[in-house]
Amino acid sequence: MRLAAVGAALVLGFILSASDYLQSRRAADKVILRNLQGKGSKKEEFQIKFQGEEEKTPIEIDIAEQQYSGEEIRELFDRVSEQMDQFILGRNKSFDRIEYDMELPAKAPDEPVEISWELSRYDVMNIRGELQRENLNEEGTLVELSAVFTYCENIEEQAMYKRTVCVYPRTLSTEEEKRSRLRSELQEQEENSRTKRKWRLPDKLLGKEVSYYKKMNGRGLVLIAMAVLTGILLYALEIQNQGKEKEERKRQMLLDYPEIVNKMTLFIGAGMTVKRAWRKIVEDYERQKELLGERYAYEEMKKVCHETESGVTEAESYEKFGRRCDIQVYIRFGALLSQNLRKGTKGLTQILKQESLQAFEERKARAKRLGEEAGTKLLLPMFLMLAIVMVIVIVPAFLSVQI
Repeated sequence: MRLAAVGAALVLGFILSASDYLQSRRAADKVILRNLQGKGSKKEEFQIKFQGEEEKTPIEIDIAEQQYSGEEIRELFDRVSEQMDQFILGRNKSFDRIEYDMELPAKAPDEPVEISWELSRYDVMNIRGELQRENLNEEGTLVELSAVFTYCENIEEQAMYKRTVCVYPRTLSTEEEKRSRLRSELQEQEENSRTKRKWRLPDKLLGKEVSYYKKMNGRGLVLIAMAVLTGILLYALEIQNQGKEKEERKRQMLLDYPEIVNKMTLFIGAGMTVKRAWRKIVEDYERQKELLGERYAYEEMKKVCHETESGVTEAESYEKFGRRCDIQVYIRFGALLSQNLRKGTKGLTQILKQESLQAFEERKARAKRLGEEAGTKLLLPMFLMLAIVMVIVIVPAFLSVQI
């Protein structure tokens, strides 16, 4: 990782050095590249040194973008005219039948050309291309659109654009026509009753009996959906928390296992019975519980003490202990104690010593694995930090290089 960071820093240094070198050469050659047409002007900073003087005079000047030649301006106007043929139609399909509002822009998209529009019939269409529907008729109305294209960098360079269109009222579908007739009839009756405090909706519309329903407010359904979604998310969160708690329980119990086995080995080797050694471990845990906090494995051992006091056989309690822990090493440990109680405690100390050594080896291997996982998890933040540093350094450098 360190080598990668060093390598990235070297690459970045070479890029910046090359950029600075190109800038210095450009100034030394007394050649400045203008921005292409439409890219805008740029600022350049120089240090000017007069012959025979030591001091340098800093100066900043504006460099305008490259201008179009006369031929290029004509090509520009031709290109904008072709764009207008498609752009101004908007939702309409042809100039022979205009039913929707047109698009009459004040500036050509992505081109340094301003546009001013004139219309032959302002009563059917305004300067923005919006139709005045109340003045339209079914026979159609011819409207001549005239536009003056002006090159932004030289207002004397202009060109004309003309297009004749035929404007019609919008053709309504059967459903739209029905809705329009209903609205017109209702509006007419509403206007006739404006002197009254209350307006009673008509019993008949379009010659048919009708009923009225208010549109249902969807607040309740939205609230129900949100409540259901919240419940699902809370349930998923609860399952996730249970999984995390179970994983934490397993991790803690595996961490305590070598210590428990080691204590059992010491106490049994000192002459205690299995039951007495077990109780001794629980009593030591109770004394240190406030300092160490609650430990799952020791709490399960306490349950074994309660079971034996209530009449459950010692062997059965150890087997239940292993099943409750639900971890392979504890199941083996419980079965080992139960089996030795049935067959006798001969050789139990030696078996426990081997189990203790094996448990400590597994604990070391687990700690090593966790350390490797932690190192792997740190790679992503380190790469992100490297990327951020490179962006912070490179972006200002490239922004200062205006080609």
